[in-house]
Amino acid sequence: MTDVLLELRDAVVEHRREALFGRGGSTVRALDGVSLTLRSGEVVAVVGASGAGKSTLARAALGLERLVSGSVSWSLAPGAAPVDLARLSTADVRAARPRFQPVFQDPKASLDPRWTARATLREALAARAARVDFEREGRALLERVGLEPGHLERLPHQLSGGEAQRLCIARALAAAPDVLVLDEPVAALDASVQAQVLDLFADLRRDWGLSYLLIAHDPRLVDWMADRVVVLEQGRITGGN
Repeated sequence: MTDVLLELRDAVVEHRREALFGRGGSTVRALDGVSLTLRSGEVVAVVGASGAGKSTLARAALGLERLVSGSVSWSLAPGAAPVDLARLSTADVRAARPRFQPVFQDPKASLDPRWTARATLREALAARAARVDFEREGRALLERVGLEPGHLERLPHQLSGGEAQRLCIARALAAAPDVLVLDEPVAALDASVQAQVLDLFADLRRDWGLSYLLIAHDPRLVDWMADRVVVLEQGRITGGN
C-alpha cells in the first residue's frame, strides 16, 4: 500500500523554438530533470517566474507532454503504487485519466463556446458512467461549486469569470478525481472572486479528500494552500520544502 498518487522522476521535456522567418531555430529544455511526488490529501505548489516551466510541468503531470526522458507515473487505484505512463496501454491511461483532472487559468478558453453548462456537465458525467441521473447528479455538482440551477442553460459567454471557473471545477469533479492539477486557477479572476474560489478549493479538499498540484506565482496563495513548495527556475527545481 502507498499513498503516492503522482510521481515525476527526472522528467525532461523539450520544445522546439522556431526562428524568425523560418530560418534555423533551436530546442529549449522546458523541464530539465524534474522529480516530485504528490501524496494523498496533499497540496504541492510549484512556483517560479514566467517561463520557468510551471505550466509544462502541469501538462507533463497530466500526461499531455511527451517526455524526452524520465517518467510520469500515476497510481491507478487507491493504495496502488504509481505506474509509469509510458508502460501503460492507451486503454489503461484512458481508464485512469478521470482520477487526474485539470483546472486551467482561463476558464472560458477551457469551455466549448457552443455548449451550455448542462451539455458540459452531461458529457463529463457520461464519461464516468453510461447511465447517470443527470438531474440529480448534475444539479448536485452545480450546487457544490456554488452555482444555481439557472446556470445550466447558459453558454460560456453568458457566465462571469468566476462562474465559468466554478463550472470548470464542477466538470472536473464529475470525473470523481483524486487529484486536481490547478494551473493558476484564480489568476484571471477578480480579487473578491478569487477568495470565494479558494474557499471552495479548501472545502473540497476537506470534504472530498482531494490532492492538488498547484501551479502559482502568488506567494499569498501558496502560503494559504500548500503543504509543500517546489521552486522552478528555467525548467529545474532549485528549492522548496
